[in-house]
Amino acid sequence: MKQVVVLGSTGSIGRQALEVCRWRGYRVVGLAAGRNLEVLADQIREWRPLLVAAEEGLHGELRARFPGLKLALPEEVAALEAEVAVAAIPGLAGLPPTRVAVRTGKRVALANKEAMVAAGPLLWEEAEGSGAEILPVDSEHSALFQALLGERREDVAELILTASGGPFLRGPEDLSQVTPEMALNHPRWRMGPKVTVDSATLFNKGLEALEAKALFRLPLERIRVLIHPQAYVHGLVRFVDGSLKAQLGPTDMRLFIQYALTYPERAETSLKDLPIPGVLEFLEPDLERFPALAVAYEAGRLGGVAQVAVSAADEVAVEAFLQGRIPFTRIPEVLARVLENTPEEPLTWDSLFAVDAWAREEAKRWA
Repeated sequence: MKQVVVLGSTGSIGRQALEVCRWRGYRVVGLAAGRNLEVLADQIREWRPLLVAAEEGLHGELRARFPGLKLALPEEVAALEAEVAVAAIPGLAGLPPTRVAVRTGKRVALANKEAMVAAGPLLWEEAEGSGAEILPVDSEHSALFQALLGERREDVAELILTASGGPFLRGPEDLSQVTPEMALNHPRWRMGPKVTVDSATLFNKGLEALEAKALFRLPLERIRVLIHPQAYVHGLVRFVDGSLKAQLGPTDMRLFIQYALTYPERAETSLKDLPIPGVLEFLEPDLERFPALAVAYEAGRLGGVAQVAVSAADEVAVEAFLQGRIPFTRIPEVLARVLENTPEEPLTWDSLFAVDAWAREEAKRWA
């Protein structure tokens, strides 16, 4: 029986990962969560994990409900003996346990794009030392991973990430008036609030382009974004002879989570008979309307710690928007301001966290 650790178990990806584990009959040996007590309690009752990580404020209640429960840090959960760790703690907070999972030589089903955006080269160094596999969970990167299988890297002309366009693809014209409720109403995917807002600004696609650069180790100039409202084609690879390979499928993250867990096998699911859309559209992104995508590309071109800075700034700006403190259109402005002032430093584990802390404070000046 395959043993699995789920980091970020109460979030959207974590809950769906557990559903896949239920489908496949896997043993979940470790859970790392935040502060969602009731969901975590249900997960502990069902999976009876060896170790659980949660916010310290929940420890007393968890001990009262589950005498004998072993509480630990997320990094200790990540270090448990297991075949796969699902890395789904959002933001840079997910990087330390993801790093531990990589260092311990597991397969890491990576759902935390910020970890690869901020520390991709560093994580690959760790993986080369430990023998760990890093497999993408994001639908777009899983699609690219699948399309690249069996192909020679020198034959790849470009990677194409698709974006649904989010809730504001067709309107309203004035984005300064949109509310958090409108931004959270994604037409295609069910996701957590931060990534849903990022999808609405298209910064999520910018992060995915940076993630693809690090994950597949290709120049950013060879990674494109196309708007695909039907969200059925998840990613394409164009080869030097002009051929394109794509991965298509329903908008259900369980499909991509399962592939990361079972690769190279494909296990049958109830999704296999869903209908195929009759129309597939592809549009160029509107960078004037969604400037956050261009800011992400500029950070990728600058390199060093610039990607760390914009990723951290985005967490601050999105939170400010969700709390009603800044308008939607202020989010890309905050990112651009922080990027302008980002110090030029090489990427190291130390500089990464220092710049992350600096960028959060800098972003608060503008948010």
